[in-house]
Amino acid sequence: MTDYNAMNDDDFRKDVRQFFQSEYPEELRNVAHRPVFAEIEDWHKKLHAKGWVAPAWPAEFGGMGLDAAKILIFYEEQQNWGVTRGRDMGVQMVGPLIIKFGTDAQKEYWLPRILSCETIWCQGYSEPGAGSDLASLRTTAIVDGDEFVINGQKIWTTMAHDADHIFMLVRTDPDAPKKQQGISFVLAKMDQPGVEVRTITTLSGEKEFCEVFFDDARAPVANLVGELNNGWSMAKALLSFERIFIGAPNMAQNALVQLKTLAEGRGAFADPGFRDRYAEVALDVEDHAALYTRFANQVKRGETLGADVSMLKIWVSETFQKISELMIEVAGPDGGALGPVQLGNVGIDVLSNFYKSRPTTIYGGSNEIQRNILSKAVLNLPS
Repeated sequence: MTDYNAMNDDDFRKDVRQFFQSEYPEELRNVAHRPVFAEIEDWHKKLHAKGWVAPAWPAEFGGMGLDAAKILIFYEEQQNWGVTRGRDMGVQMVGPLIIKFGTDAQKEYWLPRILSCETIWCQGYSEPGAGSDLASLRTTAIVDGDEFVINGQKIWTTMAHDADHIFMLVRTDPDAPKKQQGISFVLAKMDQPGVEVRTITTLSGEKEFCEVFFDDARAPVANLVGELNNGWSMAKALLSFERIFIGAPNMAQNALVQLKTLAEGRGAFADPGFRDRYAEVALDVEDHAALYTRFANQVKRGETLGADVSMLKIWVSETFQKISELMIEVAGPDGGALGPVQLGNVGIDVLSNFYKSRPTTIYGGSNEIQRNILSKAVLNLPS
């Protein structure tokens, strides 16, 4: 097995670049929508065969075992060559949780299936009335023999219509004295009686979000990760993984590349005012990447992330919004047009970027909530 961390950064970047440049399908580069697995299955098989599905997982569990600097290089080259996100909730979210908290049997069973996409995952956290205040969730799971019986509803479940499994928070002790108590973390099949998925059409016309209804659905008790009624600690751990994932710099980096291409095509760099604003967002992207490296190194060392990881999500989402707004200005009359703005042979979907940037300050815990976390847990300010 290749020790990628033993390579110097330039050689590693060259290898990653060559692979993405030569192997990633041209028709999938820079797609504006979130593809379903059937669209990217062949590409996933190439990544899996090469052992490149999980850059941050330890090598012993089938990952690349990359250090933080090389993870950034990997993501940068993905963005540079227009490589779309795969069905990565298994790799980015539930996989690390199973690695950290799962039993040996769970690791042996689930981790290979996550890497191969034999199981495709969605996240069952948010509910009507339990979004930012996640501990108010009401979906129940009652033990019946060796199974949980699940009833309730989840919402804003990304790509649930293309998933066959869900990792979810459920209330297993409704009588617990505190709402953070009595919650468990359970893995369940989507393709079973008692599970109904309804898609939600976004402003850009995509069907990426879903609501999911559970009516006496079932999951084996063996699919409980961690201890019964101790799921809140699992939730916080997964939120840390999620916040470093959704706080990764690639979202803003990709938008900055597109802004630069658009600005060059429209001659915007001739304007000193634009150059100043471009430099500002470019520096924000670079500073954010440096901060991300710090937190990624903590994860690689096996350290628990603190509340200050919330800075990542705030910074990258608001920077992405600034860049998308600047793109609309540069596009001029084309800024409100549906579809790509053509610059020679290159098309940049300006409005799609603007639409995508709107919810980034809301999902994964709104930025207002993230600022509250920072003020209380990091700065020790009064409530």
